[in-house]
Amino acid sequence: MGCLEEGNMYDADVPHVAKVLELIGSSPNGWEDAVANAVKEAAKSVHDIKGVYLKECTAKVDGDTIVEYRAVVKVSFVVERES
Repeated sequence: MGCLEEGNMYDADVPHVAKVLELIGSSPNGWEDAVANAVKEAAKSVHDIKGVYLKECTAKVDGDTIVEYRAVVKVSFVVERES
């Protein structure tokens, strides 16, 4: 996953492990907001988020109008090590 490589997951010679969560964010305003909402909610309980990968965009439609944008994302973060 490119986001992890760019996010400098390594400090000195201490190896780190990343974990990836798959989430679905939603918004009535657009896919970009749906992604941002997923990351914002994840950050409330997950620390040290390093990147997000947009996997899929979908939408809920009512008649001929999009009423909800949905973004399936993968959020990556560094697993905390015990000292």
